[in-house]
Amino acid sequence: QVQLVESGGGLVQAGGSLRLSCAASGQTFSSYVMAWFRQAPGKEREFVAGISRSGSNTDYAYSVKGRFTISRDNAKNTLYLQMNSLRPEDMAVYYCAACWTCGSIRAGTGVYSSWGQGTQVTVSS
Repeated sequence: QVQLVESGGGLVQAGGSLRLSCAASGQTFSSYVMAWFRQAPGKEREFVAGISRSGSNTDYAYSVKGRFTISRDNAKNTLYLQMNSLRPEDMAVYYCAACWTCGSIRAGTGVYSSWGQGTQVTVSS
């Protein structure tokens, strides 16, 4: 199993930007479909963005499309999430996740076998 560690969260004003990173170790990073999820207090964990093994395909939740960009650097074993035009409703703990068995990007949490510990994103209005 790949081990995942997120970083880059913090406090930002509405309209601001943050870049999250997810460092992977333990297995071949490029063998995994990767995704970002988020969970706000009292809500279920939800899909934010996903990326294929090569990075050629991406998918986004409707709520973040046009504002967030997912990318990966397989040479550096790192996943990224660039978040622009942040809104108070984006406030949540953000998790990166890895799927070994996925043939394509999946939005359901159940197929992802490895998860990071999460990083808090706080957006002030």
